[in-house]
Amino acid sequence: MDIVVCFALFLAAMIFCLVKSFSLAWALAFALLLFFGLGLRRGYGARALIRMAWSKMPKSMIVLRILFFIGLLTGLWRSCGTIAFFIYHGIRVITPQLFILVAFLLTVLLSYALGTSFGVASTAGVVLMALARSGGVSEAVTAGAILSGVYFGDRGAPTSSCASLVAALTETDLYGNVRRMFKTAALPYALCLVIYALLSLRNSIVAVDETMLSALAESFVISPWTLVPALIMLVLPLLRVPIRRAMAISAAAAFVITVAVQGIGAGEALWIMVAGYHPTEGLLSKVVSGGGLVSMLTPFMMIPLAALYTGILEGTGALTQAQSLLQGSAGRIGRFPTMILLSILSAMVLCNQTIVVMMEHQLIGAVYAKDGAEHEELAMDIANSGVTIAGLIPWCIACAVPLSMLGVGAEALPYACLLYLIPLCYLFTKRFFFPAKSKEIEMKT
Repeated sequence: MDIVVCFALFLAAMIFCLVKSFSLAWALAFALLLFFGLGLRRGYGARALIRMAWSKMPKSMIVLRILFFIGLLTGLWRSCGTIAFFIYHGIRVITPQLFILVAFLLTVLLSYALGTSFGVASTAGVVLMALARSGGVSEAVTAGAILSGVYFGDRGAPTSSCASLVAALTETDLYGNVRRMFKTAALPYALCLVIYALLSLRNSIVAVDETMLSALAESFVISPWTLVPALIMLVLPLLRVPIRRAMAISAAAAFVITVAVQGIGAGEALWIMVAGYHPTEGLLSKVVSGGGLVSMLTPFMMIPLAALYTGILEGTGALTQAQSLLQGSAGRIGRFPTMILLSILSAMVLCNQTIVVMMEHQLIGAVYAKDGAEHEELAMDIANSGVTIAGLIPWCIACAVPLSMLGVGAEALPYACLLYLIPLCYLFTKRFFFPAKSKEIEMKT
């Protein structure tokens, strides 16, 4: 009963932070105190609880190092003109009859290069929404296509902190996971291309606003050199270069281009790495501002805090009853259907994609181990459930923040096709990817 009270208080803290617009890191710090107190109440010593909490930190450190480089890249890619290059040429190639499809494809490309849904939604997403509004295109349809596109990379890019977290938790190879994510996303991605092509024909843009093109051309040198940092991140991982090294090389290239091509001073470029890029121009300040290490402060705090309290929960056996319920559910309807149900409930209650991923591993990982499932299967089941489902819950941070950036509400969610097609398609095709370890029937009909 005490664990129920702790989770109820944790949920209340999450809701309070959301209502008051406080960082969710405060709720996680409160949860750490709650579960530490729970351990003391159950008779564990303080030193034992500290060891339990610290047991999860090595995995979180892997993700934190990735977040460090993501912070550098998100600032420098803005200042060196990489994002401006994609937006500028993306707008120029837009065919009025294919606007929705181009919006999806452009955000897919950018999200794979950057590995961040928020970063792409706040840059290319904002521009595309402005074009949709000025061109008479449905805002809901456009926002849904953008939401689908930004989560393509958030789920399956080697630069994604979420993909790195899944790999660290499940002790699997990041690049191997990325390849499997591409395979499991192939069918839903193809369906999205068809759907967005049809929606494009019904939502043609009246005219492309040239104002944004002029602003970008005046503020940046739109040179092929600005594409180099993105090419580095696309090519080096294919050559099996470690992701942190590839990100460091990309950041270094972006720094040089910022100074040599865009004419920004070295000192200012160093500051951009920390504080992000913030142009003074009114139009561009709403589109390309942001990034830097400062933008990573919240996940920098949240991931270690979540790791600490999950270590306590695991060490004290506080989740044994919940794991037993999930074991029974997995036996009745299958592991992945159970994972989907857990993802929906976790996203609705915890409101954070990172915590959802960690709770999935914490609660149901033991079920997979007991059934003899491969670590790779667990990684794919998490990637194809909680990672995308969190983006469909209107009050979850993974959904609410991008929609707020795009200036739309929950009416866009039915058009975020990739987010629900990935778990649905995987539900019925999983047996082809993991035939040896999957149950003969993953879902009772």
